[in-house]
Amino acid sequence: MRVSARSRSTLFAGLATTALVLSGCDSNGSGSGDVTLGFVNGGDTSFHTCLQKAVEQTAKAENAKVYTANSHQNAGTETSNIEDMISRDVSALIVQTVNVDSLKGDIAKAKAAKVPIYLTSVSTSDVNDILGAAVVDLGKVGSLDAGWIAEDAGSGKVEVGIVAGAPGAASDLLVNGFKGALPTSAKVVADQPGMFNPAKAQDVAQNMIEAHPGLDYAFVANEEMAFAVRKAFDAAGHRNVKIVTVNGTDEGVAAVKSGAFSATVANSAKTIGDTAVKNAIALLDAKQGVDKIANIPLVLVTKDNLSAAPQYCPK
Repeated sequence: MRVSARSRSTLFAGLATTALVLSGCDSNGSGSGDVTLGFVNGGDTSFHTCLQKAVEQTAKAENAKVYTANSHQNAGTETSNIEDMISRDVSALIVQTVNVDSLKGDIAKAKAAKVPIYLTSVSTSDVNDILGAAVVDLGKVGSLDAGWIAEDAGSGKVEVGIVAGAPGAASDLLVNGFKGALPTSAKVVADQPGMFNPAKAQDVAQNMIEAHPGLDYAFVANEEMAFAVRKAFDAAGHRNVKIVTVNGTDEGVAAVKSGAFSATVANSAKTIGDTAVKNAIALLDAKQGVDKIANIPLVLVTKDNLSAAPQYCPK
């Protein structure tokens, strides 16, 4: 299901119940006492894995208990997971949403049950409905990659391909930000979803390079897919296609260093998870000086500034 225009405008930035996977983590430490958090994750990429690790580790350090569930890119499962967390009477619910269209109803359910929601990656225009958010300006992420292409290409006419993620939420915001910042001399000749799945992305890339052998650049919505896209282009003899992507993992930064990727935008999953837990707890306690909407720093990583990439995943 795609994000509607109405839903997009409400953003600042990005299986049934039987399939629900929950884990409770008790912790030792000081700070938050009997706070219990629910974390509903949106998928299974390295970003989601690192985000959950950060949430769990930070909750433990803050002496909070956390239950986790994964929606596996399924909006219906997200609703079921949120309903389950509400039934557990958690103090607050942290959500990495699958799809913006379903988010409004989920927030309403949680609000009716007096369970505040803290969002990761995206926020809503009516922040009165949520406890807070750790926001990644996904449109800016896309625009940073587009800006690198604009500088690299100069005034020459170039062909650009896009390997998006899954329609809805993060991917649409990334792609729209990227397209909007491309120079007029850059023509998007292909735009297909890789579904945040490397095997799917590789198939998309193979078809793309066959249909557009003059391709100059490719924007790929995460590094896991970008490695598969690189493999497809290289196998087809198109090593000269320059790839820009998103995440800033250790592997991604190493690929920039080697030249496999030309640039990646680092938006640390560790920073998002740490911020979400700490700020959610602080906002529950009504502490002063805590931003309700926290903006996560972004870094365009190229060969010229490899050391500027923040730690992406907790150790």
